Amino acid sequence: MTSPAPVSVSIDPVDLAQALIRRPSVTPADAGAMDILQRQLEALGFDCRRMRFGEIENLYARRGTDRPNLCFAGHTDVVPVGDDAAWTQGPFEAEIQDGVLYGRGAVDMKSAIAAFVAAVAALPETPGSISFLITGDEEGVAEDGTVRVVEALAAEGEIIDHCIVGEPTSASLLGDMVKIGRRGSINAWITVEGRQGHVAYPHRAANPIPVLVDILSRLQGRVLDDGYTGFQPSNLEVTTIDVGNTATNVIPAAARARVNIRFNPAHRGKDLQAWIEGECAAAAQGFDGKAEVLCKISGEAFLTEPGPFTDVIVAAVEEATGRVPELSTTGGTSDARFIRSLCPVVEFGLVGSTMHQVDERVPVQEVRELALAYQALIRRYFAAFA
Repeated sequence: MTSPAPVSVSIDPVDLAQALIRRPSVTPADAGAMDILQRQLEALGFDCRRMRFGEIENLYARRGTDRPNLCFAGHTDVVPVGDDAAWTQGPFEAEIQDGVLYGRGAVDMKSAIAAFVAAVAALPETPGSISFLITGDEEGVAEDGTVRVVEALAAEGEIIDHCIVGEPTSASLLGDMVKIGRRGSINAWITVEGRQGHVAYPHRAANPIPVLVDILSRLQGRVLDDGYTGFQPSNLEVTTIDVGNTATNVIPAAARARVNIRFNPAHRGKDLQAWIEGECAAAAQGFDGKAEVLCKISGEAFLTEPGPFTDVIVAAVEEATGRVPELSTTGGTSDARFIRSLCPVVEFGLVGSTMHQVDERVPVQEVRELALAYQALIRRYFAAFA
């Protein structure tokens, strides 16, 4: 007896988005969001694997065994709501008012997950495989989420041929922008330790502040680059300076600062780290104290070169929205920085103007249009690569 042929299933992406939003999955909490998604995917014929690392719930789901394997990546975790009372609608009630869906995660990015599930449901058969890589740690420290799943999949020999990340990349109108790359990011915590003393007797103290000022001056005095093809210039920003001195007649014992560099592919994180460490050491020469720096590279710069994969996405977006998207590398980091070690990756999703804000919201029509764009993307992808 043969199994019945797959049939198209109608899933309303707005209904699914509401179900996900009603789970208050503020990082690292999952609150049942992953369970909702897993049940829906299993009903569509996906083999689902829960991959828990630390406190974080992750999910890798795949339908099919053949190549190519087109993966959709996203996150069910959300940022805190801020002032709950300032919301027009409850942040986890997923209410629709005047055709607009309100709730934390409506834009970033539970609606995009729902839209891709709806697109897959409408296309029960594909020549290759479709997979989902969903994490609960994108908005947090990102140590037990996508990066760990990617490492595990690579160790197992799992092959993902191309990936689309559902981050809210559109700038003003749905489909006006997709991201084909991102700048890298490095944070540096700088601490200069001296010796506390009376301001009238500086020879009995070692003031850490001039050394810290010198370090920051050295770092800010360098023009990192003038840009890179497809990327804006790299920039270094001082994000905090802290001495904690409440007295007017005391030389403090320590001074601290933090800097962040967003860098394009002209640099590698380890090279920038070595430069920062070198400038700290140079500024501390002859100082009767010490200067220390701790660097954390949260992601390297990457670029998915325009070509057949980006052509598929551009054509799908134009088909669904009538807009030809700009191929951009602007914005902050995303989990694409981890996935790019497995395969080419491009990001496309909703308009991001209200993400992380009070009253995060999206017109329900745009959620449905996004599902149509993803459906066109899936069809065009397998026509081009299968």
